[in-house]
Amino acid sequence: MKSHTTAVKRDEPNPARSTFLPFHLPSIASEEISAVLEVLNSGWLTTGAKTRAFEEQFGKFVGSPHAVAVNSATAALHLALVASGVGPGDEVIVPTMTFAASAEVVLYLGARPVLVDCEPDTLNLDPAAIEAALTPRTKSIMPVHFAGHPCDMDRIQSIARAHGLTIIEDAAHALPARYRGRMVGAIGDLTCFSFYATKTITTGEGGMATTENRAWAEKMRMLSLHGISHDAWKRYSAEGSWYYEIADVGFKYNLTDLAASLGIEQLKKCHALAAARRRIAAAYDEGFADLAEIAVPVCRSDVEHAWHLYVIQLDLDRLAIDRREFIDALRQRNIGASVHFMPLHLHPFYRQKFGYRPADYPKAAALYERIVSLPIYPKMTDDDIDDVITAVRSIARHHRR
Repeated sequence: MKSHTTAVKRDEPNPARSTFLPFHLPSIASEEISAVLEVLNSGWLTTGAKTRAFEEQFGKFVGSPHAVAVNSATAALHLALVASGVGPGDEVIVPTMTFAASAEVVLYLGARPVLVDCEPDTLNLDPAAIEAALTPRTKSIMPVHFAGHPCDMDRIQSIARAHGLTIIEDAAHALPARYRGRMVGAIGDLTCFSFYATKTITTGEGGMATTENRAWAEKMRMLSLHGISHDAWKRYSAEGSWYYEIADVGFKYNLTDLAASLGIEQLKKCHALAAARRRIAAAYDEGFADLAEIAVPVCRSDVEHAWHLYVIQLDLDRLAIDRREFIDALRQRNIGASVHFMPLHLHPFYRQKFGYRPADYPKAAALYERIVSLPIYPKMTDDDIDDVITAVRSIARHHRR
């Protein structure tokens, strides 16, 4: 990455870019295209040898003995809950500052997601809030590694061990991330990753569940394809058999070889893609360091951040505009932005079903009003990065109180 322009230049008038900078673009190159063409030419498009290879390589990458590929992180979370025994009447601790999937999979099983507030700096689940949320019905804790910054897993594991709870990590943002030297994916009882189009590596749609528990892995694999007996995917191959048995009520969650071929190539580049994200995050940190109107995201010293998202916090007391107007101003300068996330307890469904009010989780509710996610992906050029920095500085300067 080139040396960036000075703050003086960035504070000059900021005309709109000539082209729109999307919030995200995937990093797909010739290797991925060739891998997909190879699968297309093979005649075997659905779950097969490529998917099994992706599972094996992914497990080795994160340091987990078992990895089960599925068609989304939502599917992975659902299967993880089922495999670990969550059922009707149980409760699962879930952060309110997360995407819909984290809680809705709990509801699939007739269990209840018990929401907790977030830390004001990392936006991760606040371990201090877990104890107060525990009841005799609590079965699991679901830490969500927000934006790619690992949660405080030592404190969470201590609580889980003291109360006999399983930990199911929602690591949709957290590849590759480390907590105190340990790779996310080999810390909790089960860990679920996303390969959605916007994630740090992508298969278009896809997910993975990792665990050290062989029985749980085998159950998740069996349930991912209609509950059909072992190696059912081979039944149309030369070494397979037409005969199969239904061992349980399952789901249609299997990953295809087409998607897995993308994943294999993306996984090879995972560390390089992460390094590119880190460079962009460092450039943003430098570019916004002297802006009183902007708080940059934290990265604690005991973690390696995956930087799936770069989420700034606006100091609305110092600005004459609100968050919506700030994003509109970015768009007027041809720069895409987003918001992650509207806390679950603010959504109509959760308000109506559980009677939640904004004040029930005050930190998340207050943060929601001032968080903005800026573009951060490896295909961004140095000029793209400078355009984002200049635009943010210009908006803050022109609208400061």
